[in-house]
Amino acid sequence: MGTPGAPAQVDERSGARWRAGLTTRNALLVLAVLGIQIGFIASYLGAFHDPKPHRVPLAVVAPAGTPPQQALQAVGKLNAMPGAPLDARLVRDEEAARDELARRRVYGAFLPTAQGPDRLFVDSAASASVSQALTEVFNKVERAERHQLTVVDVIPAGTGDARGLSAFYLTVGWMLGGYLVATGLSISRSARPAHPPAAVVRLVAVAVYAVASGILGAVVTISILGVFSGHLLALAALGALLVFATGAFAMALQAWAGVVGVGLTVVLLVVLGNPSAGGAYAWPLLPPFWRAIGPWLPPGAGTTLVRGIVYFHGRGMAGPTLVLAGYAVAGTLATLAAAALADRRRRNEPSTIQ
Repeated sequence: MGTPGAPAQVDERSGARWRAGLTTRNALLVLAVLGIQIGFIASYLGAFHDPKPHRVPLAVVAPAGTPPQQALQAVGKLNAMPGAPLDARLVRDEEAARDELARRRVYGAFLPTAQGPDRLFVDSAASASVSQALTEVFNKVERAERHQLTVVDVIPAGTGDARGLSAFYLTVGWMLGGYLVATGLSISRSARPAHPPAAVVRLVAVAVYAVASGILGAVVTISILGVFSGHLLALAALGALLVFATGAFAMALQAWAGVVGVGLTVVLLVVLGNPSAGGAYAWPLLPPFWRAIGPWLPPGAGTTLVRGIVYFHGRGMAGPTLVLAGYAVAGTLATLAAAALADRRRRNEPSTIQ
């Protein structure tokens, strides 16, 4: 027979086993994941649920012989449209308008004529969504003026690049590899490197991975799938920079914040970065918050650079390249600093001699 009180002891041990899983740490982890999930929903729906053109840069060519004052009034009328969909500026002629498009300074050009249909130049390579939005805006304008409109796509996306989204998806693929390899290296040992040599080894591993990822991503995109034509070396170099910048930055966040750094990486690069990248909808179609942060995050910088390499002969790439280089340098230095601090703390701990 069992001794009195034995069942109660069993119950206590059983209850302790159940309570062991209900820790404050686990509760905080679940709440953090819930916060990231709701943030994901809010960010994507907030950016995409109601895209509207806002001050889309546009070149305007006045018909030959138009008095300057009359031309400026026409431009002012376009800029005064309800909702401010356009940021129109006057250029001297069609050649100048095409040059503005090629240099990525505008998303379209409007060429009204004294006789015959007016013309609207768009460039779907920069953004098919903006090209569509401009077409809709000017169709309304022309109907009100009882004019006809001819739309010309002067810099079209490639035949293998449906709606110009391939640059965004390629960027996301490279970026995904960058922060996953950084997270994997951190999880395999410790989120925080114990000393600078350990940090250097991890960063070198990310760099080697980045080079391989850049080359393979470019080969798959160009040589196997035929999405883009040419630019293999340039895209491979961009891929290596993007992967290393993303990986080094993710590693730095994890080195300083531990497992919390994984969540911060997802928030910055996925929750905020992807909807503001100018992929599905270019920046002039996004709400102010996403329009403001997009150029400063790796997904936006990478998407802009891929399009610049493939369609715009390298124009407009200086700023986004500096952005990615900044993430790479900041991530590297922050990771090394975290490792040096951890090493100093370990050395300063009093030894416990039994």
